[in-house]
Amino acid sequence: MKAIRKLAPAPGLLLCDVPPPPRPGPGEVLVQVEAAGICGSDLHIEDWSGGYEFVTAAMPVTLGHELAGRVAESSDPALAVGTRVVVIPSVTCGVCAACQGGDPDRCIDRRGIGMTRDGGFAPLVLAPARNCLAIPEDFDPAIAALTEPLVIGARAVSVGGVGQGDRVLVLGPGAIGQAIALMAREAGAAEVTIAGRDDGPRFAVLERLGFDRLREVGDQGLAHLAEGGRFDVVFEAVGLPTLVAAALPLLRREGVLVIAGIHARPAEIPLNTVVREQLQLRGTNRGKSADWRRTLDFVLRQGSALAPMVTHRLPLRRGLEGFALTRRREATKVVLMPEPDDA
Repeated sequence: MKAIRKLAPAPGLLLCDVPPPPRPGPGEVLVQVEAAGICGSDLHIEDWSGGYEFVTAAMPVTLGHELAGRVAESSDPALAVGTRVVVIPSVTCGVCAACQGGDPDRCIDRRGIGMTRDGGFAPLVLAPARNCLAIPEDFDPAIAALTEPLVIGARAVSVGGVGQGDRVLVLGPGAIGQAIALMAREAGAAEVTIAGRDDGPRFAVLERLGFDRLREVGDQGLAHLAEGGRFDVVFEAVGLPTLVAAALPLLRREGVLVIAGIHARPAEIPLNTVVREQLQLRGTNRGKSADWRRTLDFVLRQGSALAPMVTHRLPLRRGLEGFALTRRREATKVVLMPEPDDA
């Protein structure tokens, strides 16, 4: 079958032929992939710009961690063949102290589908049954595949403590920035501003999602973003180290900066500003189990209202073209949809 693979710790990906996965072992299912989204993380792994060195030990590996599909084979009687599912990509070990203590969200030896084990840029993927959440038979798989980035947004908003009436700024209008904006609005933020640079196509998506506070950032810096008042919570969703320091003056006293981007190099932080303004810097990454169920409920409620996020649907064999579209920022979210010829 066809698959998009990372073969070595160097720039590049390859669309190649690979054997199908083995049959499911105990507690596993084989999922026929219907939709798999290209993420910013996948771009970083493709260009090998830093921050994803942990993937090296798993190479060669099939990418793709934002996925939805249908159970093709199952060894779990609770998950029948034919069930349509969203797949949680983070696979916990089940044996560490956290897992044994009933707190798998703190697992110290997890593996990621699409990063450190084979993922969804292929017609078939093997996954634990416990990582599969059922979706309705008639639900659009491309929209279902948005659940994973929206979980990232939901976790970021939770980490930031966004609540009723808050003024929120999102730096970066890409898929994660869009997810944060949507979940901040869902959490009750009174005002959500999204800033970007030369991001017309992504701003157009945000307009279709109902956001009107879209701000262009140029050479003048970020100060103008706070002309209407400083923000309760700012989210850095670009992965640009200089934005961390630049964002601090935009926060009210005791405000919160949430860093969601992955950075290829260290950031310089004016700690005296953090101390004197009593600011908080918080990091956010993968979602917790509760985030997944809450976010999937949101996705199923919203349905086609989320469709603007999916700007391109391509067959798997055109996957590398999808990477190029995303890199050029001509696409917000490219979803790859395997076809019979890819099997």
